[in-house]
Amino acid sequence: MTIMHVATDRLLSRFLEAVEPAVPLVALWAHGSLASDDYQPGRSDLDLVAVVDKPVTMEHWRRIKAVHRGLDLPLADRLHCSYMPRQELADPSAEHVTWAHEQIFRRPVTPVTRRELHVKALELYGPSPAGLLPPVSDAELAEFVRTDLRDYWLEKTRGRRRWLHDIWVDLGTVTVARAAVTLADGRLITKREALDLLPGMGAPELVVADVRARRYGTPRTPLSRFRRAKLARAFIRSAIRKTLA
Repeated sequence: MTIMHVATDRLLSRFLEAVEPAVPLVALWAHGSLASDDYQPGRSDLDLVAVVDKPVTMEHWRRIKAVHRGLDLPLADRLHCSYMPRQELADPSAEHVTWAHEQIFRRPVTPVTRRELHVKALELYGPSPAGLLPPVSDAELAEFVRTDLRDYWLEKTRGRRRWLHDIWVDLGTVTVARAAVTLADGRLITKREALDLLPGMGAPELVVADVRARRYGTPRTPLSRFRRAKLARAFIRSAIRKTLA
């Protein structure tokens, strides 16, 4: 494991020590910012996928909760992990036990995450993704991205109140830029690359600067939440429609 940041490395090491005896662990991988040069300690989430040798039982469920709740270390609240039984690796629609945002629930490991793991994963334990996880075709990836834009993000722009919150502005603007690139040429880009592309897509410069400042600590011009919400929501709706067209 490569040391990227002292607190991050310590947390990942502690997590591996705790989770290995708690579940029948086969492999543990990191993806997203953590596996790229775009990781921002204290701002980026730590996105992990664990492969386990058998379906997660209620006893495993309790152990997983105990492991995550017992991580009394800096950044622990940002550590998210999905637990994929080896028997379900080939099914992208399967919902897996996941710990995220200090809660436990079930959700799929998406085709985007699966492609990320094949392109660039941080291998923390066990075999590499190439040795276990079936690849995602370009057609499968594109279909997922189109569906996500149309059925999730475009629907979310129908309401206004959620766009007053940082998380929706940050994720929404970056997501549409990343989706546009993936649909154009099949590539997955980082959030930093997405922010660089947004002005060329017509994103308001004040909104881009606002998002960049939260992620990278760069200077920004003060922007009211209400104006930001209006600008971000209008841009995201327009960008999704153009991308899907």
